[in-house]
Amino acid sequence: MEAVREIVAAVADRGDSAVREYTERFDGVAIDELRVPPAEVQAALDATPAPLRAALESARDAIAWYHRSQVRVDTRHERDGIVVRELRRPVARAGLYAPGGRARYPSTVLMTAVPAREAGVGELVLCVPPEAGGSIAGPTLAAAALAGVDEVYRIGGAQAVAAMAYGTESIRPTDVIVGPGNVYVALAKREVAGLGLVGIPSGFAGPSEVVVVADDTTPVDLAAIDVIVQAEHGPDGLAWLITWSEEVADAVTEAVSRLVVESPRRADLEATLASGGYAAVVDGPEQALAVANVIAPEHLQLMCAGAEELLPLVVNAGAVFCGLSSPAAVGDYLAGPSHVLPTNGSARFSSGLRVDDFVRNVHAIVVDESALARVAPHIVTMAEAEGLSAHAASVAIRGALATDSR
Repeated sequence: MEAVREIVAAVADRGDSAVREYTERFDGVAIDELRVPPAEVQAALDATPAPLRAALESARDAIAWYHRSQVRVDTRHERDGIVVRELRRPVARAGLYAPGGRARYPSTVLMTAVPAREAGVGELVLCVPPEAGGSIAGPTLAAAALAGVDEVYRIGGAQAVAAMAYGTESIRPTDVIVGPGNVYVALAKREVAGLGLVGIPSGFAGPSEVVVVADDTTPVDLAAIDVIVQAEHGPDGLAWLITWSEEVADAVTEAVSRLVVESPRRADLEATLASGGYAAVVDGPEQALAVANVIAPEHLQLMCAGAEELLPLVVNAGAVFCGLSSPAAVGDYLAGPSHVLPTNGSARFSSGLRVDDFVRNVHAIVVDESALARVAPHIVTMAEAEGLSAHAASVAIRGALATDSR
């Protein structure tokens, strides 16, 4: 947090120069022009191989289909002469963050930009850490083009969050910042939100997590691969196996060890499993879900018999995947809901990214004279009990004026 606050303060004070300094320090890249030219974004889309473009378009359409169902129109409520209208208003400008460095995440571009577009946000700003040479991966730029992102910047880390919150010479400030990242990115979002600069969803979208619940009907290799899938993202995450069979725990643990050694991302897997890898043996399915609810994981995979029957026991989880044919990877790419999910236990009080994260609800109140006369005594009584005489007078004087006019 101390490091994050230093970076945020530097960007607030020195703008682009601080962003460039931290980009060179942390990403090893010296960058002159922070923004990726729009022509380069479009060129990346044009150069995208047909199978990848088809996959990206399919994901975009699924995400749009799901989030369109969350869009609500303005509503009107009336009770005894008091009318309350609820006005739904999208933010004007949203900041999107997609991780980089260890991997490329065009999927995250879609999972943040498409819900914002469905919400009606006017301008979308995307920040992505640069690769060697200062470039952004072609698939990531292609996703930005397909999702209608307006501005793409080749910066990442806490400095990108600060730039989107405060604004710099090159980047105008945003109203909301969304998207997953490492612990520095997640903490930077909390910092700028705490300063009242920008809106941040309440979930802590940090290092990835999974809890796999398995029994003796679960194929060992399926349980093992799903335990390590989220660990591919790098260190500081969680990878749990929960079972009520010691034999399953031993077999899956052995299979995980074998898969880790064979993986091209072995270093990332070992880093996660060393600090956050667990195999827990419990008494039964109910106890397994009790443990999972304490963890409140980002991804909860129910790979045991009768998976859907356990859903009533799920209390805390970012997303749940039921059955052997429902791996978390489907949610990561194509199911429809955003894969930006709460981590670090924040699923106890928050949800995955939604249209509502880009929308404000403004209520408008209309009261007719008779309704005001009816509720005035109660308002006066409550205001006087709180010692707020002007509040009471603002209602009482209206009653007196209405009587005089008659």
